[in-house]
Amino acid sequence: MVITICIGSSCHLKGSRSIIQKLESRIKEKGLGDKIELNGSFCTGQCAKGVCVKIDDELFSVSPETADSFFDNEVLRRLA
Repeated sequence: MVITICIGSSCHLKGSRSIIQKLESRIKEKGLGDKIELNGSFCTGQCAKGVCVKIDDELFSVSPETADSFFDNEVLRRLA
């Protein structure tokens, strides 16, 4: 699974670094480093919606406050 987090200026201001740190921590905690690849990208064109995060080709809007539930509800569900 490839997770791509936008690190463009708008998403950076909305907390993309915090989201990256939370996802890295959860991936390590669950021992999923061999199953999940984290990437960064510049603007995905969805700036108004929050930090843009893609799982493979599906786009999500994530905030630092919703990063944990995003991981549980979207990432872990896809790996089950």
